[in-house]
Amino acid sequence: MKVCVFTLGCKVNRYESDVIINKLIERGYEVTENLEKADYYVINTCAVTAEAEKKSRQCVARVKKQNPDAKILICGCASENNAKQFEKDGVVYVSGTAKKDLLSLLPESGVNVEDIPKSYEESGFAENVRTRAYVKIQDGCNNFCSYCLIPYVRGRSRSRALDKVVEEVRSVPENIKEIVLTGIDISSYGKDIGLSLKDLILALSDVDKRIRLGSFEMNIIDDGLLNALKGLRHFCPHFHLSLQSGSDEVLRTMNRNYKTKDYLERVRLIRKYFPLAGITTDVIVGFPTETDDEFLISKEFVKSVGFSDVHCFPYSPRKGTASYKKYKPLDSSVIDGRMKEMLEIKENLKKDFLLKNVGATHEVLFEEYENGYCAGYSENYIRFYDKTAKPDEIRKITGKAQIFDGLM
Repeated sequence: MKVCVFTLGCKVNRYESDVIINKLIERGYEVTENLEKADYYVINTCAVTAEAEKKSRQCVARVKKQNPDAKILICGCASENNAKQFEKDGVVYVSGTAKKDLLSLLPESGVNVEDIPKSYEESGFAENVRTRAYVKIQDGCNNFCSYCLIPYVRGRSRSRALDKVVEEVRSVPENIKEIVLTGIDISSYGKDIGLSLKDLILALSDVDKRIRLGSFEMNIIDDGLLNALKGLRHFCPHFHLSLQSGSDEVLRTMNRNYKTKDYLERVRLIRKYFPLAGITTDVIVGFPTETDDEFLISKEFVKSVGFSDVHCFPYSPRKGTASYKKYKPLDSSVIDGRMKEMLEIKENLKKDFLLKNVGATHEVLFEEYENGYCAGYSENYIRFYDKTAKPDEIRKITGKAQIFDGLM
């Protein structure tokens, strides 16, 4: 019996799919992550934007092209948000974001969206099938940014027990050389259990693998956390600090609860400890309160920070959020024009960061062959290409010149 587990969305979804895969393998099923012919399909959906939710719905049709007689099971944020949209021919089970691991039992009992738990839901360990392992440390979010649906579909922030995180990290097989600590808002790790992210990092100080952090908020960046990260044996200095806008007024209406000067102070503190740190971010373009002047301010701030990369997204109205109820979206032509400008800034910043790293030596974890090279990522998340390296190998490489989207 063959099962396809297909994942849309974030690294947390990726981890939760890996837990399902692990349990399916334990039960003797043949499992694939590729969208190919199978008997059962588990689709782990996303709802961070309207486009992501649309792709989640379309995935059902894509599955049916692979096997019209397949049995389809749905879970994730899109079905948590609206289970009814997945009540289609061939879909035998729909759940939400809670108890995803139960899909490994391949239930066929219709719609069963359970209440989101108030404490962390321990579901076992993930199957490690890639070069790097994801370890989930937290779920949910308390921030309630005015544009964001995630607190409604993931629930309040809840931390995984420190000993369970440490146990899973130590269980990662020897051949996997990098671990990514992930969660919906890892900045809030420990607040509900009397701990902090720093406490967790200190508990992992003797781990002999590369450790990378998932996305988090700038408000927890301080000397204590940065000292703890510096104390890890193989920390990857890549910080994905969500920004969303470089305008204080837009940040206020987004309910982001910080100002750009505070953000810039944290970036400077990071660079004090890690001078060549990769600092990436998310920027929402065309938020309803973003005037031409505010967009200009946002652009200038993004340039002044000197990010290593910027993930740009057009504003996506999400029904049920504060901004959906309060603001009228901007004209799509305005958003498209601003997206083009921000993407140009992104490309220039990325080139500048690559040039800063020419002549610097990095440890690169190579993963796959691409364009006649072996490709992988440095600790600070630069894509490196090398003719002689092999997948699953860590090699010290000195950047010589830009090639493709990285260095060689």
